[in-house]
Amino acid sequence: MDLQLDGKTALVTGSSKGIGEAVAKAFAREKARVIVHGRNEQEAFQVAEKIQQEGGQARTVTGDLTCDDAVERLVRQAEQMWGKISILVNNAGGSSGDIQSWENTEPEVWMKTYDRNVLGALRIVRCLLPKMQRGKWGRVINISSLAATMPPSTSPDYSACKAAMNAMTVSMASDGVTVNAISPGTIHSVTLDNRFRDVAAQRGLAEKDAPWPEIERCVLPIFAQVPVGHVGTPEDIANAAVFLSSPLAAYITGVNLRVDGGMFPGL
Repeated sequence: MDLQLDGKTALVTGSSKGIGEAVAKAFAREKARVIVHGRNEQEAFQVAEKIQQEGGQARTVTGDLTCDDAVERLVRQAEQMWGKISILVNNAGGSSGDIQSWENTEPEVWMKTYDRNVLGALRIVRCLLPKMQRGKWGRVINISSLAATMPPSTSPDYSACKAAMNAMTVSMASDGVTVNAISPGTIHSVTLDNRFRDVAAQRGLAEKDAPWPEIERCVLPIFAQVPVGHVGTPEDIANAAVFLSSPLAAYITGVNLRVDGGMFPGL
């Protein structure tokens, strides 16, 4: 299917690895011009180079999204490369990495997580959304999390921040500009892979170096009840992002699309 993205320019924040990298590559396969963003210049360059080797168009910008000046600078650089940015994917963010609960969570940690996720997205949206509105065409995709609607007792700061992004998504759409969120469920990553393998070995369920399907089959039910029976991939999120960014999705806005294999119990 032709998603009609040829000639569009997409800026994907946090695209030097993981889900962001998969999203950037998916846009390139649809012939969009991709701007890869990260804080590590070398990692961003490597992703752009892979895209170019596969026949796609990609360039890089770097910058810390928690800094106003850095965001304004990277947006200027991106626009100097290919002009108008039609598509923005707010993927950068993440949790603090600390194990928290309601018994030990600290306001300072919440502030940092909010800055990294919500305000990071806000800073770059503030630069690009008005231009999309004036041009009567644009797409904003906010990468949220299933934690926003199924918040666990741990990492309450992260769950709250992603819920805030979902609310922000609904209020942002305007004439010609659609804004949607994507909430990943359990997605395969290096961290998840290592965790599953450790649990398999510790519980005697499988050898640590067993093939991934074996690890997944015996360990996934311990972590999450996923009706489709397997872990998602970054490409699953990328495919959703590319479709929602296309002209084919012009009448879809304000949606929180759960890409979770059926984990969410709601209707």
